[in-house]
Amino acid sequence: MGHDLNEVNGKVAMMYNKQGGAPWHTLGTALDGPATAEEAIVTAGLDWTIDLVPLQTTEGAGIDFAKAVKRSDTGDIFDIVGVDWRPIQNHQAFGFLDAVAGEGKVRYETAGALGRGERVWMLARLEGLIRVGRTDDTVNKYLLFSNTHKANFSAKAFFTPIRVVCQNTLTAALGRAAIDKGITIRHTGQIESKVNEAQRVLGLAVRYYDDLGPVINRLAAHRPGVKQVESYFKAMYPDPVDPVASPRAAKNAEEKRGMLHQLFEGGLGQDMPGIKGSTWALYNAVTEAVDYRRGSPRGRSEVGASKHLESMWFGTGQAIKAKAWECALDIAGVSLDAVGAGAN
Repeated sequence: MGHDLNEVNGKVAMMYNKQGGAPWHTLGTALDGPATAEEAIVTAGLDWTIDLVPLQTTEGAGIDFAKAVKRSDTGDIFDIVGVDWRPIQNHQAFGFLDAVAGEGKVRYETAGALGRGERVWMLARLEGLIRVGRTDDTVNKYLLFSNTHKANFSAKAFFTPIRVVCQNTLTAALGRAAIDKGITIRHTGQIESKVNEAQRVLGLAVRYYDDLGPVINRLAAHRPGVKQVESYFKAMYPDPVDPVASPRAAKNAEEKRGMLHQLFEGGLGQDMPGIKGSTWALYNAVTEAVDYRRGSPRGRSEVGASKHLESMWFGTGQAIKAKAWECALDIAGVSLDAVGAGAN
């Protein structure tokens, strides 16, 4: 199976709100609108639990220091874990997001599972939006939760802004590492108490979106010069140390910078009055390149689509966007020291 999405009895374990289009391909079950937690769990095929199964040797002797992580409906064994490991059930994950956002204030845009179901994710939209200055450019507020039913992995929840006009997933740190990097929940100890603590911390972190608006407005108000644009794109895709010895790498970097120039001038939403030619547009040239041009599903159908999703949310794609954000702040002269009291 080329897409690596979990599939049971011919049904792909994913749901999405078709009003916003398929997240990265058309597999899974489409709903006419965003889903409640109960609808998302059932529609995405996540209405199963994790059981911890005792182990024994081939001779039948019991093993008291480890257990098997077993999926209840298919019987798949995901991993072998120590006795202190505790599952975070799928229904707990959805309940976590419901509690963070407030009852009735969150709807799920997409949810699903990868592999045999060992990695589960859900993307929930919060109320309200960020409007960039007085323009028509807006950013929706999302929470992303990812959980892996395996040893040595943790559940994680963090904020994921998405630009409406182009559906670019933004990576925008505001200088508070404990919040910007999300909340991690380890599979040990009393899981319920850890979820409650994470809810408390994330509840305080709603100011993240209050702080993000002024910072974005500073980027939209700044107009970089030609040399700044060149320097910015070169920071994203630099030339090799020895271009003569690596002509292919040099050409590749040049082509990628050329793509960024095209997206800066003609990408989705880049021609809006108040946005065109700004450092905000500069940053979004990179986010569009990562989300839709860098090995994206537009160019490769289903093949590698789920790996692309993982990259843009958790991997190298996310890292590129994080670097682009930091460089954009630097070009616009935006200091995050004043975040919380309004960007300077």
